[in-house]
Amino acid sequence: MKRTVWTFGLIAGAIMSLMMAITVPFEETIGSNRGLIIGYTTMVLSFLLIFFGVRSYRDNVGGGSVSFGRALTVGTLIVVISSLCYVATWEVIYFKFAPDFAAKFAAYNIDRAKKSGGSPAEVQAKLVEMQQFTQRYQNPLFNSAVTFLEPLPVGLVIALISAGVLRRRREPGSRSAFGASPRDVAI
Repeated sequence: MKRTVWTFGLIAGAIMSLMMAITVPFEETIGSNRGLIIGYTTMVLSFLLIFFGVRSYRDNVGGGSVSFGRALTVGTLIVVISSLCYVATWEVIYFKFAPDFAAKFAAYNIDRAKKSGGSPAEVQAKLVEMQQFTQRYQNPLFNSAVTFLEPLPVGLVIALISAGVLRRRREPGSRSAFGASPRDVAI
């Protein structure tokens, strides 16, 4: 299981990390909304490797069968590894190349609150909230936790779907992936 999980987790993490490294420098050109769409689309596409990882585990390690629980475990571990790659990449980008991200994010959210027609009290509350967020985001542990929570739900949904689709129980008394023992097959 370790080899499958590490292989597919690192490949998915590399895809997400590479796409992040490519798109972050163009964030102002792309825009925040398009950046979110590109980012989450990349996550979904890279998390398709969960399906292939679980299938590989089922076919190569499980002898053609895998329980829902085991498939979900394999998928979840792939999600965790790829999400950790995502976090590591963001930490380098944020602290070395884009330390003003939190301030820009706060300004964007405050501007959205003003444009949405919020009352002065609501805008002031958003301002205080964003100031607190900007301050907390400078802490690498808080920053890492927030960043880890970005891809995690997407990956867990795909892991659940993959586990449900790929689960296959071995029939009692069978020794092959096809449900028949070798002596039952006529040559």
